[in-house]
Amino acid sequence: MTSNSGFSCTPSQLREIASDILKAARKGGASACELDISEGFGQSVSVRMGAVDTIEYNRDKGVEITVYLGQRRGQASTSDFSRAALRSAVDAALSIARFTAPDPCAGLADKASMARECPDLDLFYPWNIEVDDAIALAQRCEEAAFAVDKSICNSEGANVSTHQSHFVSANSHGFMEGFASTRHGLSCAVIAGEGEAMQREYWHDTRRDASELLSVEDIGRIAGERALARFGAKKIRTRQAPVIFEAPLAVGLIGNFVQATSGGALYRRSSFLLDTLGQQVFSPVIHISERPHLKKAFGATWFDGDGVATHDREVVIDGVLQGYFLSTYSARKLGLQTTGNAGGSHNLRVKAGEDDLDALLRKMDKGLLVTELLGHGINYVTGDYSRGAAGFWVEKGKIKHPVQEITIAGNLRDMFRGIVAVGNDALARGAKHCGSILIENMKIAG
Repeated sequence: MTSNSGFSCTPSQLREIASDILKAARKGGASACELDISEGFGQSVSVRMGAVDTIEYNRDKGVEITVYLGQRRGQASTSDFSRAALRSAVDAALSIARFTAPDPCAGLADKASMARECPDLDLFYPWNIEVDDAIALAQRCEEAAFAVDKSICNSEGANVSTHQSHFVSANSHGFMEGFASTRHGLSCAVIAGEGEAMQREYWHDTRRDASELLSVEDIGRIAGERALARFGAKKIRTRQAPVIFEAPLAVGLIGNFVQATSGGALYRRSSFLLDTLGQQVFSPVIHISERPHLKKAFGATWFDGDGVATHDREVVIDGVLQGYFLSTYSARKLGLQTTGNAGGSHNLRVKAGEDDLDALLRKMDKGLLVTELLGHGINYVTGDYSRGAAGFWVEKGKIKHPVQEITIAGNLRDMFRGIVAVGNDALARGAKHCGSILIENMKIAG
């Protein structure tokens, strides 16, 4: 971390605070304690129709403390890093624990599972951009969108954002690790047409290192081209047909899978993928890997929220589920071993096929390309899936016309098993990488 990073606390000061909390918890009678202490700040600038719309600054910090009195657990948090406030937070957590019923699954992860080596994952790239420069970038981005076509005459704005944070996690096993990271983004949303014929579209990019972002001209151009392509959208009649989820939406399907195979949903028995370990949950074309140690990647980490070491693993092989996403607590509830996923998944990669999006369209021949989803009609207990959508109708492997005001429906269990192909067009802007997905059949309601 650079000396001019802008944090109010150095990493060593965060560690000192963490040590003081652990000592206070032990002195107060806790049998164990774990904590997360973090600090972050950033700025966001938005421009609309060439004029500054918003300038936002954010700065936050906080400590979350969990103490154990045997198998009784108490939690408290504070944003005040003074010694008095931290002692009060520890006392509050201890007080809560004393009045909490014992939970046989509560407690720290096994000491042997703690991460011991945590090399630098190259996640910290501060972007010390001045507000005036950010405004100029946003204006150029919006101008590039307007330059696509004169029918693009309105805007919801272009945005330039930057954020940096650092944290330390610690517990009574002697584990104490943390790191700094950054996240920078560009986005643009514009409107083509007028009145009832208006069509909105957007594009964005997010990276650890601002130098790797798409240019503002590319962001604006893509947003403009996508809005223009939607112009003249119409409804279609209700039917059954193949559906392609464009890459930015396909990662959402993988997120649905993660939710359904996460420990909390499993031990509460509220998942349609309950008891499916070792079973065929996807079509054989699907292979999903977890790669927590990729440098510069979102979701990269050497340890999970419990301090447990993370590892590369194959989550799905040839469509067969190889492992769930479990924290220490959820694993104990299920009688299994933690997978190092307290806090979620870490860098999921869906193996790409050989086809780009154009080739997937040809493979589909006739069906729907979905580029926008609306609503949240997903029932994780049954797997039922129903969402508003917009996109393009495809015939003979070519886009025929844009469509809007439709609903696509199915069941995630059938959708996963009905995946025909995965494209090679994954976008490098998040912690889940997946190309466009072609599903054999879904219901499309016009």
